[in-house]
Amino acid sequence: MKKIYFIILSYLLISFNTFVLAVENKDGNFLKIGVLAPFSGELKDLGEEILYAVNLAIHDIGDSNIKIYPKDSGSKNENLLKACEDFEKEGIRVIIGPAQSKSLNELNSFENLIFLSLSNMDSNIKKNVIMMGINLESQLLSIKDFIKKEKRKKTVILYPRNEYEKHIEKNIKLANFTNTRMFRYNQDPEILTKQIEKLTNYKQRKINLESRIKKLEGSEEPKDLKELQKLKQKYTLGRLSFDSVIILDFGDSLKSVLTSLAYTDVSEKEILIVTANQWFDKGILEETSIKNFYFPSIHYKNFDGFNRSFSDIYKYKPNEITILAYDSVGVTYYLWKKLGDIKSISSFNFKKDLKGKIGKFRISEGKVIQKLDIYKIEDGNFVKNKF
Repeated sequence: MKKIYFIILSYLLISFNTFVLAVENKDGNFLKIGVLAPFSGELKDLGEEILYAVNLAIHDIGDSNIKIYPKDSGSKNENLLKACEDFEKEGIRVIIGPAQSKSLNELNSFENLIFLSLSNMDSNIKKNVIMMGINLESQLLSIKDFIKKEKRKKTVILYPRNEYEKHIEKNIKLANFTNTRMFRYNQDPEILTKQIEKLTNYKQRKINLESRIKKLEGSEEPKDLKELQKLKQKYTLGRLSFDSVIILDFGDSLKSVLTSLAYTDVSEKEILIVTANQWFDKGILEETSIKNFYFPSIHYKNFDGFNRSFSDIYKYKPNEITILAYDSVGVTYYLWKKLGDIKSISSFNFKKDLKGKIGKFRISEGKVIQKLDIYKIEDGNFVKNKF
């Protein structure tokens, strides 16, 4: 019965934008939370999932004094602006959303509203926006700590040439790495392979192997024959100029980089390979070129548990960022119970760590800094790394 209730309720919230989730209380003391999400247009499925996640959080909290006000951000600026104007008129101060960073530029004029954006693009943080997304700074700080504990001294950071490269470079600088060098690559697989060949000095290492084999083939010394047998199992000969690689990429482009590294004989047994957050994408488990590598991410058991709870009710797996909407409700409710009223964005600055579905995090200067765990792709499974 509870599952049916949630599905019907969420449908009503989307269909009738003014419908409010709450049971009236005698004191009239409510926590009002706006939800600004795309309930129309090509991203309407994402908007629906965000709202479902908010419903799930309210259900888990179990306080009937929470009201949610969903409004459609749509695909046009007029929709977004109208929704924000309505929030102001209705006295709603805390808004979960928007989901996309491109919408943030429109929010400057709404100084009385506090937006908990689900985006992780923190390059242009607005004074009335908190970025709840798993940002690159948090990922790089976790990777930096991991590489230090692994005692790696020569790291190369690989990142693609695209519209986000300035954002990546800015965050690499903020992370303050030492003993690293940066390497930009073209995402075209053919060009990429040639670039990785150059990075790994592949052609010279291949020549080194061929030369050494040729030299040993004329010898009958037992030690030379033993070495020859080992060399014939190799593809190259010679040390690489790095002992660890950080790849700031995703999806097919990441797979192309991994394939190129494998092709140029970069072994995960010798070189520590770390990527950006992969959201436990099971598609990456199918990667066969390099089977063992690491990435920073949120708490896996919590993430899996959230997905299961969501799926039990709504019968499908949600978009990854919906867990951020769930935690946004949690942190807002925590503040409301603690302060009685959330008057400004400064209320969201915490001196201590908070704990949500994503794990431990703190909020400072308009963004969330997550304490991410390091996970390993190992023989087709996600395994939490133990330092």
